[in-house]
Amino acid sequence: MAKAAAGETITFAEGVWHEGSPALVRPRDHGFWLGSAVFDGARAIAGATPDLDRHCARLIRSAELMGMRSPLDADAVAATIRDGIAKFPADAALYICPLLYPAGGFIIPEPDSTQFILHIGESPLPEPSGFSACVTRFHRPMPDSAPTGAKASCLYPNVARGMQEATDKGFDVGVTLDPLGNVAEFSYANLFMAQDGAVHTPAINGTFLNGITRQRVIQLLREDGMEVVERAIAPAELAQADELFATGNYAKVTPCARFEDREFQPGPAFLRARELYFAFAETCR
Repeated sequence: MAKAAAGETITFAEGVWHEGSPALVRPRDHGFWLGSAVFDGARAIAGATPDLDRHCARLIRSAELMGMRSPLDADAVAATIRDGIAKFPADAALYICPLLYPAGGFIIPEPDSTQFILHIGESPLPEPSGFSACVTRFHRPMPDSAPTGAKASCLYPNVARGMQEATDKGFDVGVTLDPLGNVAEFSYANLFMAQDGAVHTPAINGTFLNGITRQRVIQLLREDGMEVVERAIAPAELAQADELFATGNYAKVTPCARFEDREFQPGPAFLRARELYFAFAETCR
């Protein structure tokens, strides 16, 4: 196919590029019928592709955890992504979504039936204007009751329930708790709290993903000399924080402007984390 037009999306499936978002899944495909699809999200920001290798590797790991065998290895996924990025203007901000799903199987997927699809589209980075959040009653699941180690599509209906509860109350996202009642994350992003000059974030306990942007921000802040503490955080602590902010692939580093009845201003920890992250991203060309 030719170069993508401004605002267009493209999809790689069955070995070729298609314009837009073509119909590909069949009713009896395991990934559709029984919810076994996995995906990942990555970004291209004016040609920079921060941590693309990690996103591709996580896609393969997610598939393996769900009983699939990817037809492409991580390097081949990355090469296909770069081929797709080249079809857009050099200054485009892109959201990149590779997916794997099994076509065959009954309850248990047939590993060798795994299909690869890649969808890329222009998607500007959200402005860091701040979002609002409240605690939701829908908790993250235990590792023995859901595939919490995978970025699996089947986990997102629970995310949507919490988001719906939050939006019904007039907030943008939820704060999701783990099964013990400690803070896990924002609905679809990892959570950070600044207090007394240190940054705190929930310790990884197997109930929520250790986000790639989360890992990168922790590394960058520590290298910059800031103390970052990974620990259990009680929900009541959030209202006492100096700052709250989120990390995630879609928006990268964004401030929380309101948590329930408490309002926040973007603070020095958030501002430094965002500055460090985008400086890092510029090195990923």
